[in-house]
Amino acid sequence: MAHQYRTTIAWDGAGDTGTSSYAVYGRNYRVRVEGKPDIEASADPAFRGDPARHNPEDLFVAAISACHMLTYLALCARNGIHVVAYEDAATGTMEETPDGGGRFAEVVLHPSVTIAQGNADLAAKLHDKAHALCYVANSCSVPIRHHATIHEGTR
Repeated sequence: MAHQYRTTIAWDGAGDTGTSSYAVYGRNYRVRVEGKPDIEASADPAFRGDPARHNPEDLFVAAISACHMLTYLALCARNGIHVVAYEDAATGTMEETPDGGGRFAEVVLHPSVTIAQGNADLAAKLHDKAHALCYVANSCSVPIRHHATIHEGTR
């Protein structure tokens, strides 16, 4: 089954000069998805963007992390693992190339999962399965690793 996703990107940075100069044009833009709040975004500050706004690189790493989490939670629910807390401090490393381009060299997920009780070994193994099933990870050419920590408790 195919699922369609539609977004609109609207550039806010034209000002009075547009792209008359690399140094002066604005990097701010909005991501619009019908029926949802806009995301106010910009370029990474390294590329003259607004540091107070999300940038494509932030959102790329977040999309991978979120998809892994949602896939993992579904697997846990189906396998009788009661997750009571989940947090991931994901990191992504992007490398620039001499021609002005670049690419992500890796994304590393660091999920910290608290389960109520039960099979911590299975809870840990389900991260491998989540990685194999994650739609976003399966769409990326960048190496994605995960180093999960499983805790037993109430939060």
